[in-house]
Amino acid sequence: MTDRTKPVIRVMLADDQALIRAGFAALINAEDDLEVVGEAADGSEAVRLALHTRADVILMDIRMPILDGIEATRQITSNEDLVGVKVIILTTFEIDAHVVEAIRAGASGFVGKGIEPNELLDAIRIVASGEALLSPRATQAMLAEFGRSQQRSDAPRVVSTVLDVLTGREREVMALVATGISNDEIALRLHLSPLTAKTHVNRAMMKLNARDRAQLVVLAYQTGLVQQ
Repeated sequence: MTDRTKPVIRVMLADDQALIRAGFAALINAEDDLEVVGEAADGSEAVRLALHTRADVILMDIRMPILDGIEATRQITSNEDLVGVKVIILTTFEIDAHVVEAIRAGASGFVGKGIEPNELLDAIRIVASGEALLSPRATQAMLAEFGRSQQRSDAPRVVSTVLDVLTGREREVMALVATGISNDEIALRLHLSPLTAKTHVNRAMMKLNARDRAQLVVLAYQTGLVQQ
């Protein structure tokens, strides 16, 4: 049973297929703690609507006319007026290079359009709480894509001085976050309490100005902390 004392999570939908938007809207609005506050049929409209609605979470399709979901995500997550707005990418395929690029653009994770209804609702709540939707499989796919990019580049990869602000433990935790495991699993690996593991993750995000765990994964690979 939904806790009615919880604040309502404001959700925006961005998909060029009206039927998909209608289905998601009906599902979301049936929940006491969720509410659809806007719908966009293309990426450009999604950016404008994000500024107007200030939704907590945006479900964003990748392939849309005028402006695709990746660029729309980049514009939304880089806008200082939209700090705190989270983007979940909607995709037909579970893993592809477009999804990886969307994560790099600032998305907090992704779900397939064939996702079970309860899983979609849980995904919205998870991202709204500040967590990221990155399974180990998704994370490994993202690291593989970074690896391919690095192979195409002649530039050597070394651990960036960006990470100098982190303690040794925070680096260790960040490297484990980059494998896609949860705080509880990190705690087990490092013989810490789950609360301590979460604290280290949060401190690393704060020091590196990372929006969420997804951005920590990106930084872990881009800085050379984790290598394919």
